Amino acid sequence: MTDEPVYLDYQATTPIDPRVRDVMLPWFDEMFGNPHSSDHAYGWAAEQAVEEARIHIAELIGAKPNEITFTSGATEANNLAVKGTVRAITPDRNHVVTCATEHKCVLESCARLEREGFTVTYLPVEKNGLLDLELLENVLSDRTALVSIMAVNNEIGVIQPLTEIASLCTRVGALFHTDAAQAVAKMPIDVNVMGIDLLSISAHKLYGPMGIGALYVRQKPKIEIEPLLDGGGQERGLRSGTVPAPLAIGFGEACRIGLENISEEAHRITLLRDQFLAQIFGSLDDVKLNGDLEKRIPGNLNLSFPDIDAQDLMMRLPSIALSSGSACTTSSVASSHVLQSIGVEKRLLHNAIRIGFGRFTVEKEVHFAAKEIIQAVLSLKNVTQIYEKN
Repeated sequence: MTDEPVYLDYQATTPIDPRVRDVMLPWFDEMFGNPHSSDHAYGWAAEQAVEEARIHIAELIGAKPNEITFTSGATEANNLAVKGTVRAITPDRNHVVTCATEHKCVLESCARLEREGFTVTYLPVEKNGLLDLELLENVLSDRTALVSIMAVNNEIGVIQPLTEIASLCTRVGALFHTDAAQAVAKMPIDVNVMGIDLLSISAHKLYGPMGIGALYVRQKPKIEIEPLLDGGGQERGLRSGTVPAPLAIGFGEACRIGLENISEEAHRITLLRDQFLAQIFGSLDDVKLNGDLEKRIPGNLNLSFPDIDAQDLMMRLPSIALSSGSACTTSSVASSHVLQSIGVEKRLLHNAIRIGFGRFTVEKEVHFAAKEIIQAVLSLKNVTQIYEKN
């Protein structure tokens, strides 16, 4: 192993693919034009490259290029999708449905809408992290404007039944938005086959650059959205501001590569994940997997180790880059709202770690990480037993 920590936090961010970096570099230097400058060759070249990137992004999700709006990331895309659509819809539809395990940016957007007078239903999930479709069906009505359900959960990696959710939305005339930041390029997505109306993407979750994302907005029938930003009316009036050409071009290349490798990567990462789990479960008796094992992306594992504080565990793992199952703030460690929502026992809420595998994870790193985690857990258990005896 190298002196650098083994990176197993692919849900937080993915390393930029070298092929993406190489495509981006000229646009920081000699190809520095503003894609909105329509009077000279520098602008024309940048605009053409950005539009080619838009095509690659659209192809990855089965959309049309004019249905892709560039944003600063998935957080902005989610805000635009949730607040922008609901504010633009007729006042007769003042009801929004979302899920208790959504990303904070969706939950906070919904909370903002509640303060503006809209009604929001926050659906619980089953113990495996999946939505109860019958429960969703029961809360939908002709008042429902939007349903926003995350495609793949960022903490526990479970995949929601997108096609079935979309079908239920169609029955009552509600729009369906999904935060697909953790799903795009990790699993096949076709917005038309699945019936998705709005979909959020983040480039740095699929081996592209940080600082850019996109919102897919279905054009037929056309969906009205109230913009969040006032300005020059770029991106067909949905998102004012200069599109950062180098980032957009890198984003497009990451999507092009992702489309070519979805099946192959999923198969390889599944094998690595299964090897890791076999090693962990073969050495530790009381490990708990959080979230459904089958209906999840292969690159995510969320494990609880009873009586082992996640922060203490990670302190003993300086050679591995992991994340805790708890959400840290500047002043305290709060219990994960996702783990709480799936009914994880209180004693286990601070015992969870998230392990993320990805494109650049290799077999020796997986075996090394499993060995280190096993040793650290056993060591901490030994310390606890000695402390309890005394």
